[in-house]
Amino acid sequence: MRRFSPRVFHVAHRFFRDRSQAEEAAQETFLKAFAQLKSFEGRGSMEGWLTRIATNTCLNIIRAAGRRPELVTAELSEDETEWLEKKIAESSTGHQSDVEDKVIAADLAGRLLEGLSPEDRLALTMIDGEQASVGEVAEMTGWSESKVKVRAFRARKKAREALEKLLGKVQ
Repeated sequence: MRRFSPRVFHVAHRFFRDRSQAEEAAQETFLKAFAQLKSFEGRGSMEGWLTRIATNTCLNIIRAAGRRPELVTAELSEDETEWLEKKIAESSTGHQSDVEDKVIAADLAGRLLEGLSPEDRLALTMIDGEQASVGEVAEMTGWSESKVKVRAFRARKKAREALEKLLGKVQ
């Protein structure tokens, strides 16, 4: 557990921004792995096997919770709303963002990702956020490479549509 907990927690943290939720998912992953240890055949690495269990555990937790909130401007914090309005105004002037703007942008991006299905969010964060290859994502999830590509494409489209919808409400 000591050896692989950083990897398992990293996988869980991709799904859950809240540290306690990620820790719970990691703990559940290790419980499942312990219970299924006899099924590990040693054909692949232990890390890969645990990563797949962690991915499936997180997806199952999210599915069970039924979380797919739609982001609306009313749910944005005052800082997020101000940042979004400022970015719309600055889009023609090209000003540079400071550190605070980057933090708010990251939070807003996280909220947009929460509106995606767990599978779409996973594909998008791994490929675009962590620069993982399609092959790496396919290996980790057990999906075919074509499914990974389709998931990432659709996730980008849904995220773009959600942002456009949000921008339309702010203007």
